[in-house]
Amino acid sequence: MKIEKIDLYPVSVPYKLIEKSSRVYRSGVSDIIIKITTSDGIVGWGEATRTASAKVILETLNAMKPILINSNPWQNLEHENNIYNTALWHWSPITANLAYGGIDMALWDIYGKDTGKPIYELLGGNLRNEVNYFYYLTWTNMENLAEQCQDGVDKGYEVFYLKIGKDEKVEEEMIKTVRKTIGPDKKIRLDTNMSWTIPQAKKLINKWNEEYSIDFVEAPVQIEPLSQMKELSKKVSSSLCVNEGLWKENEFIDIINSRCGDYLCCSHYYVGTIRKYLHLAYLSNYLGWMICKHTHGELGLTAAIGQHLMLVIPNACDGHQQTAQNMVDDILTEPIPITNQPNWSKIENPGIGVEVDEEKVLFYNKKFLDEGEFLPYGDSF
Repeated sequence: MKIEKIDLYPVSVPYKLIEKSSRVYRSGVSDIIIKITTSDGIVGWGEATRTASAKVILETLNAMKPILINSNPWQNLEHENNIYNTALWHWSPITANLAYGGIDMALWDIYGKDTGKPIYELLGGNLRNEVNYFYYLTWTNMENLAEQCQDGVDKGYEVFYLKIGKDEKVEEEMIKTVRKTIGPDKKIRLDTNMSWTIPQAKKLINKWNEEYSIDFVEAPVQIEPLSQMKELSKKVSSSLCVNEGLWKENEFIDIINSRCGDYLCCSHYYVGTIRKYLHLAYLSNYLGWMICKHTHGELGLTAAIGQHLMLVIPNACDGHQQTAQNMVDDILTEPIPITNQPNWSKIENPGIGVEVDEEKVLFYNKKFLDEGEFLPYGDSF
């Protein structure tokens, strides 16, 4: 079996509501869909996500294609070595990881289809029968925020997630509204995207945790230097979650060893391959961390590979991140379960286990080509 062809489709799929935070103002998801076809006719699908620019990831994938063509897809370690070391992509690790994470996903899809097994079985089997996801609250107004909360309660969500870090007075009213609507027992998680100072973080986390019971605060202060998070973790009553700063293996390991929080919010894109991600998950579990699956904004393929990984790692928490509930559409033939509910059970079909709708891929590829990508900063510039 050889890799015969690699097709790349940049796509743009809109959100129902604009994603707003201290860092982003984004109207949809722009990712690169990857189709790897083997000489045996097996097709592996992947999705490469982005941070700042999908076009940069597309060019990176185009540069990686010649290294993989006519090679054995099962030579996973060889592909990784050729990309990162021989082709020197280790010098641009964050960009390389975001791009190669999509290729690696497509390769694992091939492995699953070739063996007739879902990916989670190839990774050792499931440690849980279902995975729980959060309800993503979107900035609008207080009335609509309460409606979103009630919608989540009605659908059975236990974890509610809110991006903050722009206006603490408004945000306190928002948190108050959330707690009042969802009741005393469900979890509230906050994400500031590193927008607070240490004094501000100490004050607000302790105050809001006492008044509204906060499950964890994600990325409250700058991750560099790491001493800031270590200092803050000793001064606050709520758990802390690290998201930024996990973009290279050595940084990931430094953060794990620091014990500057309780949760790591990340995905396999952070380190480029599924295997590396599993290694780091086991190391973090040994040192007492929980893992929450991260999303940059994702389509169904990325959501599905995340589901496989959360089924198998030992330290997966509840309330994983997702954007499925806020997507106008997807590039799959059927909606994934977490489009309108909090829990997703085992995926039993071979490989990634979801079916790509190639007509939709072409439709949203045309949207990308005609209208451009959804930039993370909207029309700010």
